[in-house]
Amino acid sequence: MFRMPFIKIRPEGHLFIVIFMVIAIILSTVAQWLGFIGVILVGWCIYFFRDPDRVTPLENGLIISPADGVIQMVGDAVLPPELDMGDAPMRRVSIFMNVFDCHVNRVPIDGEIVKNSYRPGKFLNASLDKASEDNERRSLVIKTEKGIELTVVQIAGLIARRIICWADEGQSLRTGERYGMIRFGSRVDVYLPKGTRLLAIPGQRAVAGETPIAQLESSQEDQKGEWR
Repeated sequence: MFRMPFIKIRPEGHLFIVIFMVIAIILSTVAQWLGFIGVILVGWCIYFFRDPDRVTPLENGLIISPADGVIQMVGDAVLPPELDMGDAPMRRVSIFMNVFDCHVNRVPIDGEIVKNSYRPGKFLNASLDKASEDNERRSLVIKTEKGIELTVVQIAGLIARRIICWADEGQSLRTGERYGMIRFGSRVDVYLPKGTRLLAIPGQRAVAGETPIAQLESSQEDQKGEWR
């Protein structure tokens, strides 16, 4: 990865940054104000593909947010059918990423990738609950050392056209490791087994690799919160 001043950029963004620069140059030959808009778009493109380092909590059983964004939905839902893992509802946390959020996704807990499934689909607004059923997505099933399985699903959004995943089946990953990203605006769902304590609160902002969203095998009540 190359570095802009104080910003680490993903290699997947290099081509887009160059394209935006060319567009900015062309716009500037048409009108000065258009060139100014082009410069703003270049800055946004660089910002979109940023890849900051994060400090990840290492407490056993703690589930860390895989994405930057807003905790949109918390509740029970059935796993994607292509995983063929039954129709028993699991606890689900949905994180919505807008076009200004960092889109690098991170592993929510230490474990081995036991399933990696891709499903083509539509590109509905990722903030809609229906997007978890109809949109293009990639699902990873992660098994911990204790044999507990959880699933993290990358879901394409309205203007997202590419889900990128660097993880393979059989690969062991650490909490907070980068495993993929989505271009441009999307959602990540985390499916957790029963008996998991939810720490995520709808409306809360989460930081990938840093914000705890759940605790495995906990008898405590779910975290509660309110707007103030």
